Amino acid sequence: MVDAITWLFANILNAFVNVFYALTHPAAWLAWVGEIGKLETPEAKESLMRFIYYGSSKEFLFVVLVLFVILTIIGLLRRPVMWAYVRGLESFANGLGRITAWVGLIMVIQQIVIVFLQRIFSVAQIEFGLFGIGFTKDLSWWSEELKLYNAMIVALCVTYTFIQGGHVRVDLVYSGVSYRTKKLIDMFGSLFFMLPAAFLTWLFAWFFFWRVMVVPNSSASDSLDKLLMKARAVRWKVETIGFSPNGFDAYFLFKVLILSFVGLTILHAMTFFWRSLLEFLEGPESEGRYLDKDTLGQGEEAYEGTH
Repeated sequence: MVDAITWLFANILNAFVNVFYALTHPAAWLAWVGEIGKLETPEAKESLMRFIYYGSSKEFLFVVLVLFVILTIIGLLRRPVMWAYVRGLESFANGLGRITAWVGLIMVIQQIVIVFLQRIFSVAQIEFGLFGIGFTKDLSWWSEELKLYNAMIVALCVTYTFIQGGHVRVDLVYSGVSYRTKKLIDMFGSLFFMLPAAFLTWLFAWFFFWRVMVVPNSSASDSLDKLLMKARAVRWKVETIGFSPNGFDAYFLFKVLILSFVGLTILHAMTFFWRSLLEFLEGPESEGRYLDKDTLGQGEEAYEGTH
C-alpha cells in the first residue's frame, strides 16, 4: 500500500518536471517536424521515437491528469472560470460536429455521381484539375473513399452528439433518482468509465497509428531505450495499401480519425464532469446553463433527444 502511494505521488511530482523539461527542450521531442519529408539526422530520428514513446506513456497520462486536477481546483475557486471551460469545449465540440455533419451530404452526392457515371455513362475514372495540377482516380477509389466520410461523421461528431443528447442510453436507475444523485452519477461515470476507457483506447490507438507511419514498428510494450535503439533505422513508410488494385489507398487517415475520436472523448469526459460538478454545486436552476442544443423547430420538442 505504501509503495503504491509512493509511486502515485512520485509520478505526480514528475509530471511537473516532465512538462518543464518538454517546454524548455522542444528539440528533444519535436526535431523530427522539420524533417517530415525524410528523416536524415540522428537527432530527428531520436526525437521522433521520444515523441512516439511519450505520446502514450504513463508520464503523459499523469501530465493530463495533473492538468485536469489543477484546472478543476482553479474552477472551484472561481466558478465562472469553470463555466468558461465548459462553454469553450462544448462550443468546440458543437462547431466541429455541425461542420462535419455536412460530410454526410457530400457522401450522398458523391455516391449518386458514381452511380450515374458508372451505370449510365460507363466512365471508369474521375479527374479533377486546378492550375495545371490534375488528380485522377478510378471510380472504385472514389467508391471506397465513401467509408472515410462515414468514419469522419462517427469520429468527429461523437461529442457533438453527446451534447445534443443523441446517444442511445439504457436507463435503469437514473430517471428515478433525485437531481443531486443524477449529478453524482454523471460525475462518477465521467471519472471511472469515460476517462479510463478513453485512455486505454488511446494507448493502443496511438501505436496502431504509428505502426502504419514508420518502420521499424513500435509497440506499447517497448521501453524508451529500446525505441531509441530502433531510431538508428527509423524511416517514414506511410501505409498506402488498398483493399482492391485501384481502390482507396489512404487508410492511414482512419487511424488519424481513431485518435481524433479518442481525444475528443477525453476532452468531453472532462467537460461533462465539470458541467455536472457545477450543476451539483449550484442546484437545479443551473441545469442546462449555456447548453447550446439544436432544435427541430417549434412544436417538435417532444422528439428532440429521444433515442
